[in-house]
Amino acid sequence: MTSRTERILIIDSDEHARSELARYLEARGFYVTGYPDLSSARALFQDNMPDIIFADMAPDAIGELASTLEDAETFTPIVACYSTEDAPEVVNALRAGAADIVLKPCAGDRGALDDVIGKLFDRVRVNRLNQLYRQELEEANRDLRDGIAELRADQRAGRKVQLRMLPDNDQLLSGLAIEHLIKPSLFLSGDFLDYFRISEDKVLVYIADVSGHGASSAFVTVLLKNLTNRLQRNLRRGSSDDILYPERFLERVNSELLDTGLGKHVTVFVGIISTTDRRLRYSVGGHFPMPILSIEGGTTGFLEGSGLPVGLFEAPEWEVYEVPLERSFHLILFSDGILEVIKAKSLDEKEKTLLELVSGGSHTIASLSDALSLDEITELPDDIAIVSVTDAVFSNDSPTSK
Repeated sequence: MTSRTERILIIDSDEHARSELARYLEARGFYVTGYPDLSSARALFQDNMPDIIFADMAPDAIGELASTLEDAETFTPIVACYSTEDAPEVVNALRAGAADIVLKPCAGDRGALDDVIGKLFDRVRVNRLNQLYRQELEEANRDLRDGIAELRADQRAGRKVQLRMLPDNDQLLSGLAIEHLIKPSLFLSGDFLDYFRISEDKVLVYIADVSGHGASSAFVTVLLKNLTNRLQRNLRRGSSDDILYPERFLERVNSELLDTGLGKHVTVFVGIISTTDRRLRYSVGGHFPMPILSIEGGTTGFLEGSGLPVGLFEAPEWEVYEVPLERSFHLILFSDGILEVIKAKSLDEKEKTLLELVSGGSHTIASLSDALSLDEITELPDDIAIVSVTDAVFSNDSPTSK
């Protein structure tokens, strides 16, 4: 018969019975080793652990052997070999850890012996496969835990970078009190905002929402910050005045995004407020919802305007809108995540609720956050960004001028 790889150990003080069983198993192709007692067989457990053990030993000794195998963390079934069918001894052997019982001479009933061997080897294969799968799963889980820990560390570092890119909160720029809030749904935010003075009487403010979530979207926010920094430097050096024009600002963002090849697009609202001319000039890059403008002693409503998202088309054009600011005002910009936390069925109802909050006096970040219970929401469905711009004379607070 073809040789097999399975190892069988026989422990029996009866040399004749041991040899007879060994000859039969060897004829079946198994690799067989025999010992007269457990103490002489122990060395085998350290070198070549058997696959099945046939043992003519008292139940106590079988229990000791079963404990040894358990300590070795291997599934090796024990077959108790007895010359008698004494019920107590059989029961005690099974309780001690024997997987099966055969009567001596073991090779006398070869059909029954083959059935026992076949059944036990099936169990051995299943248990060892399960053990292998369990080890592989544990290794995969360890790798996954390590990967998750590394990812979280990277995300925390990325979050710190994003926070550093944001403008100082509660600024007073050219007579405008400006504050902001960003609440990411994940570690990293796909929403971004910025505001800064571009001349003595002009302040640029924008809010952007990058498509998707995660690291790739967060990368685009870094690109936006770097671009605005370059455009400001270009203006100071006199090499480019693109930043003075909302539509040209969107054109530059569009060109930068297409060059990255990330397949990301951005919705943007960018506005330039002139405190001398008392006007707001702005362009819309597919941004929604539109900002809300509240005029002192006048109306409160969403700004008008539309335009293509940024980063999708090679040569889009954006329209420039203009609104007079003859009296003191509040201008509040939102990302679309704000609509996700408003409990209303339709989009029209959500916008109406948002407009009612602002009309009712929720002009500040704190009042809006309280009205919408933003601090109580532990898991946001989407990133939320808010920018509030207020005439300083229309504000109850007086932030330090930057």
